[in-house]
Amino acid sequence: MTPFRNRCQLCYCRLQAGFIAGQQGAANAQLRQRHSTGKANSLRGAADQRLFSGKIERVHGCESRTPVFLEMEFKFSTRSSGKDAVYIIEDAKDAVYPKSLSETEIEYVRRMVKDDVSIIPINHYDSNLFIVPLPKCDSQELLAEKLRKKGADLCGRINALKLPEVTISNTSSFGEAAIHLAEGLALSSYQFLKYKSEPSKKENRLKTISFEKGTATKAQLADLQTVIDAVYAARTLVNEPLNALTAVDLANAFEKMGKDSGFKVKVLHKKAIEKEGMGGLLAVNLGSQDPPTFTIMEHKPAKALNAKPIVLVGKGVVYDTGGLSLKPTPNSMDRMKSDMSGAALVGAAMQAIAKLNLPLHIIALVPATDNRPGENAYVPGDVITMYSGATVEVLNTDAEGRLLLGDALHWAKRYNPELVLDFATLTGAASVAVGEHGIVCMGTADETVKAQLRAAGERQYERLVEYPLWSEYGDQIKSDVADIKNVGGPSGGAITAGKFLEHFTSYPWMHFDIAGVSFATAKRNYQTIGGTAFGLRMLLDFLQSYTA
Repeated sequence: MTPFRNRCQLCYCRLQAGFIAGQQGAANAQLRQRHSTGKANSLRGAADQRLFSGKIERVHGCESRTPVFLEMEFKFSTRSSGKDAVYIIEDAKDAVYPKSLSETEIEYVRRMVKDDVSIIPINHYDSNLFIVPLPKCDSQELLAEKLRKKGADLCGRINALKLPEVTISNTSSFGEAAIHLAEGLALSSYQFLKYKSEPSKKENRLKTISFEKGTATKAQLADLQTVIDAVYAARTLVNEPLNALTAVDLANAFEKMGKDSGFKVKVLHKKAIEKEGMGGLLAVNLGSQDPPTFTIMEHKPAKALNAKPIVLVGKGVVYDTGGLSLKPTPNSMDRMKSDMSGAALVGAAMQAIAKLNLPLHIIALVPATDNRPGENAYVPGDVITMYSGATVEVLNTDAEGRLLLGDALHWAKRYNPELVLDFATLTGAASVAVGEHGIVCMGTADETVKAQLRAAGERQYERLVEYPLWSEYGDQIKSDVADIKNVGGPSGGAITAGKFLEHFTSYPWMHFDIAGVSFATAKRNYQTIGGTAFGLRMLLDFLQSYTA
């Protein structure tokens, strides 16, 4: 099966080279010439009319190739705020209620609290009030998560009423209640409407979440704004289709994020990648007409607390057909634009790290390509030489992510890193094991670092399940014809993938397999349909509280 974009690749290249450089007239002339010779019939008809009319917003049905990141504003309330409000209360009997409530309404709220109603709406002619009783929980971590979920519930109610702004007031004893509620509200309000013909008809109206004085601190609002912006950015990158986000487009997006947020970005293109000898990345790219990229991002403050950098690595397979080990389409290949979720996560993390100006030296690496069965695609049985010099017997071309990551993990050695964390949609085995509720992880970092990661995962409710890296799993990837092979048999798939990656490390390292949590086919509380950015808040929490 030949993907649509490959069938008219010649025209696509002309569009990219001509339109993006602003050479519309030359590009149109070249396209007309090719159409006149009958070499690009797939662009005839309505598509031709759009291209030759001078309207170049769409390329093969796609909008501008620059991702558009949405925003939610957080601020302290002013006199104009507070018309539509959310009140968090703890004890219904002794709670401080808004002055606008009558005694009858207060009594109604008390009855609803007694009946364990989660959110109590009070509708006035000129305002909408929502009373949110503080949940009873055994831990602050669970309490924070329940408040996020209440925020997701509120989101539907607020947007159904088409309210552009709400103000949150917290009268409970839990000082961070408003922040967690707002976080869930903002996370669940995210939408990806870029390709809708009439997005305004579906767009959520909520754009601003205000806080009453004393409900949150300025620092808390700034952190919340940065984290939500990063989550929105990661989700949008994942949601973009391949015909709008190739490996080159992904690198371009990172360059723009770096320019806007203040971190350095360097992109290696195909010639440089070939010169370096990144055999894993280049092998996967053999089946594609689109070139690979290798993006290096860096945040280095003047007085970094760590003498040696922390390195983040994100798998950047912008689309995975499985290669010649072709995936089935339903419930498999049709979701594979999300196979670069690890790349989106670390890129968005760098955006947040720079905006927060964390006092840590952090580098992020993203090897990127699509995995296709065309051109001179690599095949099962091939032996490839990785960037490290190690040889790999390829037995399954759908186990491609570990080949990219192996090259990036070897590249990381040049920094003599203090810690390396990689994020990848690597195995279906991890998804089967823990589903959508947590991240499978494994690695060689010391127990102090692992404990910090677990604690961050609990606080953000992006929980971690650690797997062992026993030597027996390494035996499963031994090859008769090469140093190692890229699959380890039907059992222990998530771990044998981790053992493959470990082969290219020589430093404290942790691997996070986000295959089961990176993409949602249905809304789950504050996780919206599409890219979720699951793991990003855990990572940022870990880095903000990191101690060497």
